[in-house]
Amino acid sequence: MKILKLKWLFILSVLFALYSSAFAKTIVIKGSTTILPIVQRAAEEYMHIHPDLNISVSGGGSGQGIKALLDKTTDIASSSRFVKQNEIKLAYKKGILLVPHWIAIDAVVPIVNPINPVDSLTLDQLKAIYIGKIKNWKELGWKDKRIVIISRDSSSGTYEVWHKKVLKGARVTPSALLQASNGTVVQAVSKNKYAIGYIGFGYLNKSVKGLKVNGKEASIVNVRIGLYPISRELFLFTNGWPKGDVKSFIHFLITPSGQKIVEEEKYIPLY
Repeated sequence: MKILKLKWLFILSVLFALYSSAFAKTIVIKGSTTILPIVQRAAEEYMHIHPDLNISVSGGGSGQGIKALLDKTTDIASSSRFVKQNEIKLAYKKGILLVPHWIAIDAVVPIVNPINPVDSLTLDQLKAIYIGKIKNWKELGWKDKRIVIISRDSSSGTYEVWHKKVLKGARVTPSALLQASNGTVVQAVSKNKYAIGYIGFGYLNKSVKGLKVNGKEASIVNVRIGLYPISRELFLFTNGWPKGDVKSFIHFLITPSGQKIVEEEKYIPLY
């Protein structure tokens, strides 16, 4: 009798767990790999406070996040750039109102291998490297070695900022090696003594060396006061003004608790 009772208790507990998971509320977030560390950490902390809520977070690039929002396969699109005109027009055709929510500030930092003695480059030098005009580290005061150029793919918000603020609309040289995320850029540069790449501020670590741009370091102070020349805003986008759990989660990100996460993940908080 006691064994039978235990079996029924076990069955009831399993059924309760299945019932709870089936009716658990879910928020889906897709988009920028730059913002991924912030959103993942915020999701973990928010779900700890609200155990009845599931938050699914994935990367893929800012462009993919906006596309998912336009296709209505995500509740929130994370983007390290503002939406483009063609995205706004497509949203209008689909009856979607793209609403931006500013959650943090970021800097895009050129990086090299730690063995590289070059510490600073100008915007003009960076452009010349990435369009293939400067091809050898000797031209920048180092070894007679070809520069290995690492870039992001065109769906990346980080690429969009680099394309606008560094390349001024020019095309990246076809010899550049394209990477799908900030993390893979870090990995590629850390393994190649003669490589150069660019990443979001939060991805800087000891395996690579961040370069100054026009003599200015990518620091929180320099970005805040506008001295560092390659900075950007980080956004979450929703279809219309958010409601319910989506609204509460976004609000959490801009509260002091959420902005503390931004700072701890090595990004620049709003205040």
